[in-house]
Amino acid sequence: MLASGSPRRRTLLKREGIAFSVVESRIHERRRREEDAEAFSLRMAAEKALAVSYRIAEPIVLGADTVVDCGGEILGKPKDAADARRMLRMLSGRSHTVTTAYAIARAGALIETRAVRSGVTFRRLAEEEIDAYIASGDPFDKAGSYGIQDGGATFIAAVDGSRDNVMGLPVEDVLEALARCGIVPEKRPGGRDG
Repeated sequence: MLASGSPRRRTLLKREGIAFSVVESRIHERRRREEDAEAFSLRMAAEKALAVSYRIAEPIVLGADTVVDCGGEILGKPKDAADARRMLRMLSGRSHTVTTAYAIARAGALIETRAVRSGVTFRRLAEEEIDAYIASGDPFDKAGSYGIQDGGATFIAAVDGSRDNVMGLPVEDVLEALARCGIVPEKRPGGRDG
């Protein structure tokens, strides 16, 4: 069971041959004043997994949360075009950290949680590029106002760490954690095992 409405997380799990259904957690994502990026993402991932685990009698529930930290400011999903523009200008020509935490719950109890970090460096962006990207609609459901899997990929000069983590799920780590819970990929099309 995936406790996330993120289409990127669904894509990543399907790519790996993991069978799952989706139940959104309906958790309100609000950072506490004292929380850094890692603490915030870990708490959100855990709350999402637990919220669904309490409601649905599924053996394993996976929750995840991604946050962007640029110079100590945590960038969530933009509220509107002006907020997306502010974030993209902030990221332009700079490096930032993307932290994705995952949590696995069973029967209303956490089994495992972990946060994974990737470093991302943006090239300098022109105002016209920012405007065109905002007009595409792509920034509005993504932490930091960009996606590595869409037009936002052209903004990226370098990634230090997992690209899947930047997309929203540290796939290798999650697959290992799921395997410890007895969940393994199904056979993929073409006869390849996941």
